[in-house]
Amino acid sequence: MAYKFTDDNFKTDALESSIPVVVDFYADWCGPCKMMAPVIDELAGDYEGKVRIGKVNTDENRGTASKYNVMSIPTILFIKNGEVVDQVVGAVPKTVLEQKINSML
Repeated sequence: MAYKFTDDNFKTDALESSIPVVVDFYADWCGPCKMMAPVIDELAGDYEGKVRIGKVNTDENRGTASKYNVMSIPTILFIKNGEVVDQVVGAVPKTVLEQKINSML
């Protein structure tokens, strides 16, 4: 199951994480986001302990979404050592995300 990031925990749980982080910015009403949800959950299980994979609900956490200039959802950020090293906008195949995750390991 994907981790739930919020405006309150994003700094400590994403930016200060000792392992790489993947963050899916989504909204409940977003069709492409719904398509990506099972993929994100699957990846969270596949990489458990190696990469923290989670989600930010943009409707509930506008501060974090705004800070990272999330204009379209889903937007998926790849964070290593507190820095965004890559990103994907829109629904993409699981293999695309796996390649980006593996490049951070």
